[in-house]
Amino acid sequence: MFQRKLSVFAALCVVGLSGCGSSTSSGRQTKVYQAGEKANVDKLSYAVIDTQIYPRLGEDPTPRVPQNRFVAVQVAVSSGNNTEVSIPAMSLVDDAGKVYTELADGSGVQHWLGIVRRVAPAQTERGVVLFDAPAAHYKLKLTDELDPEDVYIDIPLNFVHEQMNNEGTPEAAPAPGGEAPATKKP
Repeated sequence: MFQRKLSVFAALCVVGLSGCGSSTSSGRQTKVYQAGEKANVDKLSYAVIDTQIYPRLGEDPTPRVPQNRFVAVQVAVSSGNNTEVSIPAMSLVDDAGKVYTELADGSGVQHWLGIVRRVAPAQTERGVVLFDAPAAHYKLKLTDELDPEDVYIDIPLNFVHEQMNNEGTPEAAPAPGGEAPATKKP
């Protein structure tokens, strides 16, 4: 009787331990951080500050119109490295696993982070990364296939703000001691 209970306990422990780490079908480990938490990849620390969705960017008569929606994700990337380092490309992944890569054109976006971007030692870069994707639940993927694990920040739909016009384009936080840029009132 005692041996049977011990066997059942051991089996439950194995099942419980296998659920602690998440891995994909390829065997890669996966980490998912919640929006607002800092996600660490190597010596970089990422945080999603805000997410906005736009049906277009720019003013009439020639606004930029996406295939789906412009998804603007405001991020802060901090370096814990002792040398300047590149900030890698990010992507959005929907619940079905479809991947949306960053747009290489940030025209019409205030504080666009850019494509070629670097962060100095012990500094933080803030800006917006832009995607063309439908309005949906996403995870922001911070790693690529060369990294040993997949690292994501979950962006729940209640963290996303849809703008029907271009007012409220995300802006980076002001520099310490500085004031936020003035916004144009209608």
